[in-house]
Amino acid sequence: MPERDSLTERGRGLEEEYIRRTERELSEKLREAAAANQAREALSSTSGLTDPDLLRELADLGFTPETVVLLPLVPIIQVAWAEGGVSAAERDLIVSLARARGVEAGGPADQQLTGWMTTRPSDKVLESAGHLIRAMLESGSAAAGGISAGDLVAYCEQIASASGGVFGIGRVSGEERALLKRIADTLQARS
Repeated sequence: MPERDSLTERGRGLEEEYIRRTERELSEKLREAAAANQAREALSSTSGLTDPDLLRELADLGFTPETVVLLPLVPIIQVAWAEGGVSAAERDLIVSLARARGVEAGGPADQQLTGWMTTRPSDKVLESAGHLIRAMLESGSAAAGGISAGDLVAYCEQIASASGGVFGIGRVSGEERALLKRIADTLQARS
């Protein structure tokens, strides 16, 4: 009989350990889900977007509540990179625009912006930004900072003409012109 009691006790011990482990795993999953929900709500609050798919896309692209203010600057960064790199003149204009939009020196958004001016953002960020910006502008979000699609296109044109050309001739390349048209069409398209 003692052997049977030992096996029963061991079985109960294994069962209790299984229950404790399952409860810990479930508790951790609930904490992770709550944290993800809180992050999604914060991103929604700062971006002005409420569509879960758009919020997921923003998060997948690496935007956070602290960096979503940079979303409208993505086309400007794209134009700056159109000819292979960001010139000093383009960098100065971009930083000036970022500061005017409330991006503080040394903050998370500024660090991200500096990274984008040093290393070209991924194609995924550049390709996805347009419809996300349009949705943000249409939402009337504070993160849009009162900027319009026309304002963004004008800033892109300033960046395109900031470098290049001789005596003001040929300042905007054909590649930049084509990119400016695509950006304007995307930002001003109606969903």
